[in-house]
Amino acid sequence: MRPRRFALAVTLTVSASLAAACGGDGGAGAGGGGASGAPAKPVLGVDYPRSDTDFWNSYIKYVPQSAGELGADIKTTNSQNDVATLTANVQSLVGQGVRGVVMAPQDTAAVAPTLQQLEGKKIPVVLVDTRPDQGNAFMVVRADNRAYGEKACRYLGEKLGGKGKVIMLQGDLASINGRDRTEAFNECMKQNYPGIKVFGEATNWDGAVAAQKLSTVLTANPDLKGVYMQSSFALAGTLQVLKQRDLLVPPDDAKHVFVVSNDGIPQELKDIAAGNIDATVSQPADLYAKYALFYAKAAVDGKTFQPGKTDHDSNIIQVRPGLLEDQLSAPLVTADGATYGGIPSVKHDDKSLWGNNLN
Repeated sequence: MRPRRFALAVTLTVSASLAAACGGDGGAGAGGGGASGAPAKPVLGVDYPRSDTDFWNSYIKYVPQSAGELGADIKTTNSQNDVATLTANVQSLVGQGVRGVVMAPQDTAAVAPTLQQLEGKKIPVVLVDTRPDQGNAFMVVRADNRAYGEKACRYLGEKLGGKGKVIMLQGDLASINGRDRTEAFNECMKQNYPGIKVFGEATNWDGAVAAQKLSTVLTANPDLKGVYMQSSFALAGTLQVLKQRDLLVPPDDAKHVFVVSNDGIPQELKDIAAGNIDATVSQPADLYAKYALFYAKAAVDGKTFQPGKTDHDSNIIQVRPGLLEDQLSAPLVTADGATYGGIPSVKHDDKSLWGNNLN
């Protein structure tokens, strides 16, 4: 996506001084000056949620780059999709003196006590990708996950002509992302494509489980014509199952099963080009890192934000009192860049996509 400044556009409710964001000498929480009189770099703690997917490994690569651009020091941990480990990691980061914490809890219900502890210590928190079911944070940096489900529904609904069978390989309904994508996909199908039967299968974001569920549904429904996998975690297994059943064929073949993913990793873009899958929604790993650290530093500097439009093609909404969410842009990506069911898409080789710019 095109380069953007680390600033928010002035909204009706954000003062001009806040629009300057991280400019100047920092704010009240910027820390004391060093020997040269320059403000000390804020130390931010970042817990990586996992390192077993291409998407999160890409995010991990972008974090130190973004910290360098912002002039922030970071200390990092990895909770490996375990909320108990996340809790311990956060305590360790606090013990190391971090001024703010960035985390991406995969269990959005169980993270509430950790958020409460950090709030009690007056350490601001920015959540990435997921929104807590309870508890406060300085900001949530996320895309509109309901739009993910809507875009997948519109694409498959149009490609199938409103008829047939599709399977939805759900992530985890303990996660707000899994719930949002599932609910939106089901609601869109029911309202716009009632002739399509949806098989919803929970997978706990586990690729092996997703492959097994797809195989089982295909055995009972050999006329299945669509797959919506809520993340690229299911990509390899899905393609393997389709290949085993002689269904991994070009889009113009009558046996082709239309596949839509979510993430926008480089491999998905390559698979769209090859005709193995048909679409994805590009979840911005680069912007997650960039704006998570931006907001964490802004919090340490004493800045605040209000709902409204930003200068980076997103919108800050108030989820509930005490919780704001910056919903970043996440476009539908297809082979042809056409519009499906009123949803515009971007071609898989578009250079604005982070998946085409990852070195």
